[in-house]
This record gives sequence, C-alpha cells and structure tokens, in this order.
Amino acid sequence: MENVPAMFASMVFDDHVMRQMLPKGVYLSLKKTMSEASALDEDVADVVAAAMKDWAVSKGATHFTHWFQPMTGVTAEKHDSFLSLDKNGSVIMDFSGKELIKGEPDASSFPSGGLRATFEARGYTAWDPTSYAFIKDDTLCIPTAFCSYTGQILDKKTPLLRSMDAISRQAVRALALFGKNVKRVSATIGAEQEYFLIDKKDYAKRLDLKLTGRTVIGAPAAKGQEKEDHYFGSIRPRVKAFMADLDQELWKLGIPAKTEHNEVAPCQHEMAPIFDTANKATDANQLTMEVMKKVADRHGFACLLHEKPFEGINGSGKHNNWALSSDEGENLLDPGKTPGENAQFLLFLTAIIAAVDEYQDLLRISVASAGNDHRLGANEAPPAIVSIFVGQELDDVISSIVGDKAVAAGKSSEHIDIGTSVLPKLSKDNSDRNRTSPFAFTGNKFEFRMPGSSFNIACTNVMLNTAVADSLKRFCTELEGASDFNKALNALIKRELIAHRRILFNGNGYSREWEEEAERRGLSNYKKTPEALIHYCDDKNVELFKRHGVYTRQEMESRMEIGLEEYRKAIQIEASAMLEMLKRQVVPSAIAFSKDVALSIEAKDSIGISAKGERSLCAELSSDIDSLYERIRVLEKDLSEVPSGIYESARWCADRILASMDACREKADDLERIVDKSYWPVPTYSDILFYV
Repeated sequence: MENVPAMFASMVFDDHVMRQMLPKGVYLSLKKTMSEASALDEDVADVVAAAMKDWAVSKGATHFTHWFQPMTGVTAEKHDSFLSLDKNGSVIMDFSGKELIKGEPDASSFPSGGLRATFEARGYTAWDPTSYAFIKDDTLCIPTAFCSYTGQILDKKTPLLRSMDAISRQAVRALALFGKNVKRVSATIGAEQEYFLIDKKDYAKRLDLKLTGRTVIGAPAAKGQEKEDHYFGSIRPRVKAFMADLDQELWKLGIPAKTEHNEVAPCQHEMAPIFDTANKATDANQLTMEVMKKVADRHGFACLLHEKPFEGINGSGKHNNWALSSDEGENLLDPGKTPGENAQFLLFLTAIIAAVDEYQDLLRISVASAGNDHRLGANEAPPAIVSIFVGQELDDVISSIVGDKAVAAGKSSEHIDIGTSVLPKLSKDNSDRNRTSPFAFTGNKFEFRMPGSSFNIACTNVMLNTAVADSLKRFCTELEGASDFNKALNALIKRELIAHRRILFNGNGYSREWEEEAERRGLSNYKKTPEALIHYCDDKNVELFKRHGVYTRQEMESRMEIGLEEYRKAIQIEASAMLEMLKRQVVPSAIAFSKDVALSIEAKDSIGISAKGERSLCAELSSDIDSLYERIRVLEKDLSEVPSGIYESARWCADRILASMDACREKADDLERIVDKSYWPVPTYSDILFYV
C-alpha cells in the first residue's frame, strides 16, 4: 500500500494545495469565503480557476465538470474539456473564473415537481466554494448547487447550505448568551454506510436486483443471521481486498474512511468516516456510494445499497451522526464539567428535544421511500415512530429539572438550579445504546438511525438543522430580553422539557406496548411513505422553512410531488419486474419440473410400482402453480388500474400493489422450496448470501 499520509487527499484541491498555488491575498480571500460562508470576490475567481486547472492537468485531468446533486438522489455531471483554441488556431488548456463559478446544464429532464415544464430547459450550476474540488476519472469535479432559470432550487445541496446558515445564526446567538464570541457554528456529520456485497455473477442472473436493487422473490436460506456469527466476524480475504482498495480510492479523494467491519446479515458490511461539516460530509457520502460500486465491480462483486435487498434479514441503513461545533472547536453537545457549561449543554439539548418533537413528521418525511419502508421497524432498524433516547443518566437529570427534585442518589446532593448550583458531572459515555431508537444521544452527538442506505443525507440534515435553528431562535429571543438570565434560563428549560417530554423514550421501540403508548402520547406513526409525505406542506412546516429562508412553499410542494412520484415509480418497476420473472422464469420452470414428476408417475404406473410421493408432489406443484397464476392476474389488474392523481397513485401502490406482490411472492417462494434446484431459474438466497 502507498504511504497513507502522502496518498490522502492527493486528488483534492484542498487547503494544502491552495496555500502552495495561490497568491497570499487570493488564498486569504478564498479561505474567508470557506470559513464564513461568505460570497467569493469575483476578482479572485480567475486566479483560482487558473491554479485549479494547472493542478488538475498536472494530475492527468483533461476535463472539468460542475458536480451537483439533483432531486434524483444521485449525482450528475456534464463534462467539458479544458481544450481551447488561441487566435492562431493552436490548442491551449484554458479554464476561466466564469467557467468555475457558473455552469449551464440542461434542467428539463431532472425531477422538478412541477417547478419546470419540459420546454423550460435552462438551469444553472453555481460553485460551492466551501466544499473542495476533486479529480475523479481524469475529470476535475467542482461541487455546485443547481437552480432553474428563474432561481428556484432544483437540488439537494442548496437547501442544505441554507439550513447550515440558519442553525449557525441561531447557535451563535445562543453562545453569546454565555459570553462566547464565535463567528460560525457548523453542523457536523458522520454518516455510517451499510451495504451488501454479493457475487457479480449471481447479481447478473437476477432481474429484480438489476432493476430494483432488491429481491422481489426468494425463500429464506436454511441459515440466515440466527447464529449472529457474521457481525464483527473475521473478514473474508476477498472482501478485505475490496475494503483495502475502497479505502485507498476514498483516501485519495480526501474522504476519511475510518472504520470497516462485517455487519449482522450475511454479506453485509459497514464503512464509517470521521466527522466533517454537513455539506462536505454529504458530498463525501455521495462519492462513497459511487466509488463503492466501481470498486466492487473490479473485485467481481455487486454492491447493493438498497435498504432491504433480502427479506427476513437485516436491511441497510445510513446512521446520521449529528453534532454542532463552533469555529473555536467546541462540540456543543459535549456535557459540561461546570455549572455554566452544563447550562449551555442543557439549553442546546432542550432545543433539540423541542425540535424533534415539534417536527417529528419532517424527520420521518426525510427518510421516506419505498425501500426504507421495507426496512423500518425490524432487524435493528428503528420503527416509523420518531422518538429520542437519552439514556438513564440524562433521563434522571431531566426528571429532576421537570419535578424540581434532587438529582438521583449518588449523582449529587443538591437541587438542580441551572447556572448557579452544581449539576451532576455527565460522563462522555453517559448512556447505553438503543438499537431500536430512531434518534439516540450517544455521549456527545445524536445518532439518527432512520435514513436508508441509499439516501442522500442532505434532506435529513436540512430538516434537522432548520428545526433546531427554530427552537434556538425562539429561546434566544426570550432569553436576550431577560432581566435575570439564570432565572429565565431555568424557567425556559423546565417549561420546554415538560412540554416536549413525550418524545423521550428509552425502551424497546419494537414492542406493541410502545406503539400503543406513542399513540396515547400523540406521536405520529406513518408506516408508509405516502402517509408521511402528504404532511410535507402542512402549514407549520411551510412556515418553519419560510422563517429561516430554506424553502418556499412552491419548493416544498415540488419536493412532496417528487417524493410521491419516486415512490409510485419504484413500486411499479418492482411489480413489473416481478411479473416478468414469474411469467417468464418461475412458472415455466415449475411447469417443467411438474411435467417430469408426472412422467415419473406415468412410468411407475406402467410397471405397477407405487408413486404415492410423486403424486403428492405433483398435486402440490399443480396447486401452487394455479394459485400463483391467479395471483399474477390480480397483480396485473392492480397494476393496470393505478389512479392518475399523484397522491392517489402512491396510495394505490402502497395499499394494493404491494399487497398483491406479497401474495405472489408467498406462492413463488412456496414453489422454490419444492422445485428441484436444477430447474429453478435464478440464484437462491443460499447461493447469493453464502458464496465462497
């Protein structure tokens, strides 16, 4: 392996490169833009562009692209070469500040949710100078935002940047209450990425995996994850080689891949990076998913990022570890050692609790998809009910504040009087972990476990940043005018914890008792994506984003429409793939096997030998084939009768088509269990999950 420090970020136009290649004044101007999220001075753009081009060409790059994140959930890029002609017709390599700052890709074919008509094609990309440019596949990639000709946002990055500004503004205000003068507070993210690796040859034989990312038929293998032997188990040499190659590719791109291990399900693995600011972490995670697939292909694997590729075993999530960090390097979610530090910590903790409670629907919306619906609620994935786990120690502190009682025995003998009396010293790892909790405090950060493995994490962090910013704004407005700050702070924290304590839950999120209790508490429980998405544009949500300049109502309506359309399309593609597999593969294979069983019966009958077993098998085969074909007809009918309305069609898919697919799968899987393996047309779970 190459020298890691020398390799790391070798394909990134980062601070080290900028210091070397830019004049000091230009460098300082660009750094100010990056650190304060301020506008870039136009007069430095040409200098930056020229240096960026020279560096990229020295690394073998021939093209550049504005790399952006449209509403497809994946990234997009249009490549232009550096090639240009001078006045004498000679070829030169050129890249201007104008080309760096702004691009113009066609916007007509990207999802817009009604914001743009097909004939309204013009769209713009704008450089995000707070995220480093990088080289991928001999192309200089410039991270950018994407908007329409009329200025409406068509991407996932722009609202993320807006939400980061919003939470920074309010967190700076909150810190000022404690005498701290900081310029910016950043939301920082560590996105744990789960994925499956399966043999590429098996993948190629499964139409469902190729078209949908998940298996729409497939009986359980005799062994699944019951023995729990795969989790943190010894990594197979073939997989280890993939991981080593992946690390190198990510490190070259400046992505600090840190942790890798086997996950719970067979063939399932995880990669976790070091924390970074929210926009850089989002860019890095999008790149990580792309690189994973490319590296997997080189090693004879297919990398599956679907949330539930295989029924009956763990699905894959993307745990969104979220914290707040000041430009002084202070983690605002670190419990303090002094009364003042604890008061600050509890103010931010209370703001988060209030935000998650008030906007639990938005957090559920941010993780809503056809794939994630299959995952949520089982096999270590949290349920659809949003709640917060804080652990026993913090729960004791909250109970003491709410009840004006002394801290639990062994913690402190004094009452909690925030900012004036001694709060119990909170250890960094002050809680156990709760794998069924959607939103868990894990010592100095919150782990939001609901996002699916294929998700762009921008949406989740837009919701979280904006909701917490709103709580902080409300709190700061109240406290800034208080004559007695400590008294007002005590009263505010107590009042807000009483009002929002219903969102706190430390128990088993899978239990029926919790579902009933959550309903009594008035918590939402949107088990299917359409149920959640229809609340996107509730008045309180529209007003939230309007207050902080993150979305307009029209932009929110477009995202709701895109989400419902994506859901409908995903289900319809899955249903169509299932029908093709059932009619062209499963049923013909079962018929061929039943014919040979019938011929065996006929042969035995001709010589007077009993064929009781064959008769029973043949009858079972015929019954299952007949039943499956009846269910196929129902699925075809449901698929042909999808309503035209956006919400109505999504609900039809959720309620009718998925039920018909489940019914078809039940019979197809019954047939898989009795049809001779040599007849079965696709690799089974035993084949796929337990390769050498």
